[in-house]
Amino acid sequence: MEKKKMTYEQAMMRLETLVQTMERGELDIDQLGEALKESQQLIKFCRDKLYQAEKQVKTIMDEQ
Repeated sequence: MEKKKMTYEQAMMRLETLVQTMERGELDIDQLGEALKESQQLIKFCRDKLYQAEKQVKTIMDEQ
């Protein structure tokens, strides 16, 4: 799924799946590197989504 079309909830679910897979030691070294890279991208995506939501809420609250 393309990250731009992904929702926050979908990104969090994917991140949780990756973390669980890593914790269980189910990845070889090549897969682990890819999983870590994807995890970093998902964390950034979620952080950006939260920042945007916070900014929108602040804007709405300031208008009142």
